[in-house]
Amino acid sequence: MNKTIVLFIIIISWLTPGLSQSSQQKNQDTLPTGQVQVETPAADADKGDNVAAWQAVRTFYEYTGFANVKLGNIVMILVGLFFIFLAIQYHYEPLLLIPIGLGILLGNVPFKLDANLQIGIYEPGSVLNYLYFGVIKGIYPPLIFLGIGAMTDFSSLISNPRLMLLGAAAQIGIFATFIGALMLGFYPAEAGAIGIIGGADGPTAIFLSSKLANGVNIIDYTASGAPIYVQNLIGPIAIAAYSYMALVPVL
Repeated sequence: MNKTIVLFIIIISWLTPGLSQSSQQKNQDTLPTGQVQVETPAADADKGDNVAAWQAVRTFYEYTGFANVKLGNIVMILVGLFFIFLAIQYHYEPLLLIPIGLGILLGNVPFKLDANLQIGIYEPGSVLNYLYFGVIKGIYPPLIFLGIGAMTDFSSLISNPRLMLLGAAAQIGIFATFIGALMLGFYPAEAGAIGIIGGADGPTAIFLSSKLANGVNIIDYTASGAPIYVQNLIGPIAIAAYSYMALVPVL
């Protein structure tokens, strides 16, 4: 009991100077009624520094991708990461899913369009400009054809020629997809580019969509004479074709 009392007295004696000092400081900070506290130049300088610092942080944030990201970017970035995860973790078509996933990530990186950051596809010398050169010049489809042809193993087809009937069955898928796209309201050129997916041939789908559904061809005119351009379906067709072919083991 005596030890408890002694400990209590020590604690009180230790807290009392701090409380008295805090009370004195509070009394010093409290101004009499009718008087206005005048800020010193040092306080004004500190406030100005804080405002400038926050303004710099805000300006930096506005030039980052986080300030320009949209829901569609987030969804597609997650899809790209999912494809890369399947390719690395489960070895599902890594030659297809890793490039597709990286392409999705690269195509959905948000950036400030009017900031002149020299990173857009139309900025000479940028990485995206060089990559887009292969798209507009049609370099990638022949390279894909070359790579697929070099990797193709025809031993099973040579040993069992009846497998060629599967190629004939693919034509049914092409026409069925073409008719379905027409029924959904696509123009014939767009439906033709979509229908080629039914053949399960990715390079052919990319090449044909770059000719029929490239966003440049004029397919009709309005009543006022304004041209109607075909939709640019190269990206969606390429992703759809290679995604479902690569995900066959998953399905």
